[in-house]
Amino acid sequence: VQLQASGGGSVQTGGSLRLSCAASGSITSFTIMSWHRQAPGKQRELVAAIGADGSLAYGDSVKGRFTITGDNAKNSVQLQMNSLKPEDTAVYICTAAFGGDYYEGQGTQVTVSS
Repeated sequence: VQLQASGGGSVQTGGSLRLSCAASGSITSFTIMSWHRQAPGKQRELVAAIGADGSLAYGDSVKGRFTITGDNAKNSVQLQMNSLKPEDTAVYICTAAFGGDYYEGQGTQVTVSS
């Protein structure tokens, strides 16, 4: 199973980016797909997650600014990031659970300059 993420880049404060992640391989529909992020010197944190039943979860620091959507049939997820702040700078990592199996992508860099 491979998770391919795209859409990272550099923006100024207040800008927007949209991340996408698609899973491929011998898989059925995802159980949960999510985005985590890892900034230098900081612990990895949950950004947003979406369940196969449409349930959503967001990290406190992104609520109201980020929106996660998913396509269960295509095993893909998108993260719309608005009102970006310098503290959002991190490597964003797509993860997915298919039943009891867990997978991670390589990550995509998001840099927000002030």
